[in-house]
Amino acid sequence: MSHSRPAVGPGDEQAAALIAALTARGETVAAAESLTAGLVCATLARVPGASAALRGGLVVYATELKTALAGVDAALLAEHGAVHPEVAAQLAEGARERCGATWGLGLTGVAGPAAQDGVAPGTVHVGLAGPGTRTLRLSGARVAEPPNRGEASFVTVRTLALRGDRDLIRTESVRAAFALLGEHLA
Repeated sequence: MSHSRPAVGPGDEQAAALIAALTARGETVAAAESLTAGLVCATLARVPGASAALRGGLVVYATELKTALAGVDAALLAEHGAVHPEVAAQLAEGARERCGATWGLGLTGVAGPAAQDGVAPGTVHVGLAGPGTRTLRLSGARVAEPPNRGEASFVTVRTLALRGDRDLIRTESVRAAFALLGEHLA
């Protein structure tokens, strides 16, 4: 039986760079994932030494789990549905708070092939919550004070319009999440 190393997967180079940067800074990351269903955490965990920086994650594929596990406001979900920029922001905050991480990533979107609640396939919202040490804000950004924390924080959301099949949309969503976090670690 052969024990060859698996081929490098999508986002592995980005993941390795993030783990190295987070470890060097003494910081951690967690994710609350809907459309990616754990792919962010799985990709980060492929990196040797990931345990120094990866706290964990929440797979919140079902809408009600976004509230139960990640703390997303049920009224927000009822009014706007699961695929909304504010949902991504709250997923990021929930991952950061519930997993005790420096940084939180939140991903929600439609991988397709069909629309969901009137939202086109390829529509993805990636949220990032982190310490309030940066002044950079991307489109859709808002400032928030997380519950039970004495430190300032920020939340930013990037909205994507991706094309491709389900696998490509999910993979590109992971890459976008890594890029967003990477920009704030630079």
